[in-house]
Amino acid sequence: METHQGLNALVRALRAEEDGKQLRKDLAKNMREALKPGAAEAKSSIMAMPTQAARPVTPALRTAIAKKIRPEVKLGGRWSGARVKAFKTKNIRGFPNAPKRTNRAGGWRHPVFGNRDVWVTQHGKRDWFDDAFKGREGIYREAVEQAMEDMARRIANRAD
Repeated sequence: METHQGLNALVRALRAEEDGKQLRKDLAKNMREALKPGAAEAKSSIMAMPTQAARPVTPALRTAIAKKIRPEVKLGGRWSGARVKAFKTKNIRGFPNAPKRTNRAGGWRHPVFGNRDVWVTQHGKRDWFDDAFKGREGIYREAVEQAMEDMARRIANRAD
């Protein structure tokens, strides 16, 4: 909770700055950089999901999911914060929720190729996204807070 209050206070200070737009841009960039190792770990985790295809299928599902994992930073508005997000995979085999479905224990249902009357349940790599961050939450929180502290120091130095 302290982080959100600190971030909101920092955003207010940035808005008050004369060139707050550039300062906000720099803060967002530094916060995204702090989360890049987590995004890389999540990408590595989904790429390690075993494939069940007898032959190569294009577009590759794991690769498409990995490309959609990235750090996201929002400053101001209804929500301020930083997170790693797996965005929807539009136009990938009619499976826009692939990141979400491959992560969940229940898997997903789909028709068998060539026989639309038969449906099967397929399981991905359970908790691949969640496990990529397990035990490392504090490291990423500290890195984001350090980026915030660096920006606060930069603002304070300008006031001197």
